[in-house]
Amino acid sequence: MIPKSAYIKVKGKWCYLYRAVDKENSTIDFLLTEKRDKKAAKRFFVKAIDNNGLPEKITIDKSGANTAAIEEYNAENDTSIEIRQVKYLNNIVEQDHLFIKRITRPMLGFKKLNSASVTLRGIELVRMIRKGQMKNQNFAQNPAEIFYSLAA
Repeated sequence: MIPKSAYIKVKGKWCYLYRAVDKENSTIDFLLTEKRDKKAAKRFFVKAIDNNGLPEKITIDKSGANTAAIEEYNAENDTSIEIRQVKYLNNIVEQDHLFIKRITRPMLGFKKLNSASVTLRGIELVRMIRKGQMKNQNFAQNPAEIFYSLAA
């Protein structure tokens, strides 16, 4: 799992979009928070682990909050998630951020955190469909058909 945050403007202040992708570039999870601190990072990691299972290794940036959150999670849950802070291993998620930034930059920010979160969920859903993560097993559909079937 490779978590990373992107900045999104809400009410004129920068909020943090935590995102995690795996080594195949599939989106694992995401969370929009007002602060980038240990509490927010831990909330994101707990959510991602609960929804997707325990990873063996996590590659993070040099954020002290992320490191502290993972270390606290390991101590509380008696796990041994390996923490890697290698700049070049974060390139996968950095490239994935470009899509989100390209969509949100022209919006000039959001008025409410809730509306930003809902909009970002939709953007992430479309991105997951385009990556082929939401393919129906029974028959082939294009991304638009999958999106419309989910909206119905």
